Amino acid sequence: GRNTRVNNLAGACQCAAVRYECAAQPLFAGNCHCRDCQRATGAAYVPVFAVPAQALKITGEVKYYESRSDSGNTFSRGFCPTCGGRLFGKTSGFPQFTLITAGSLNDPTRFKPAMDFFTASAQPWDHMNPDLSKFPKQPKV
Repeated sequence: GRNTRVNNLAGACQCAAVRYECAAQPLFAGNCHCRDCQRATGAAYVPVFAVPAQALKITGEVKYYESRSDSGNTFSRGFCPTCGGRLFGKTSGFPQFTLITAGSLNDPTRFKPAMDFFTASAQPWDHMNPDLSKFPKQPKV
């Protein structure tokens, strides 16, 4: 029914050529401060949440760029080939999860970060929320 869709996490890229919907609630949510995320976004960190990969429905073409992450795993960043909007992340370390960028949500206020991770790479000008758990490297999930 329509009421079950209300709680789904949904979002899109800037041009809306790629859309997603996820019926599962986030498994964890936090801010990644690794250098790879900093380079990929030009920002201090990337706010992300993880969902079960099989619960995510994606429409539209997503292009992936692979790189070696700070953890040593292969990290694939998914983006829209039209507008370049960054949407997803997948790591070889946790293939059962897909990461979704919080800013791509239709309702970004639903993002509730619980941790900062890869804080060993955090920039001195990045003022982190002192109430969130801190992990110098990869979080324990």
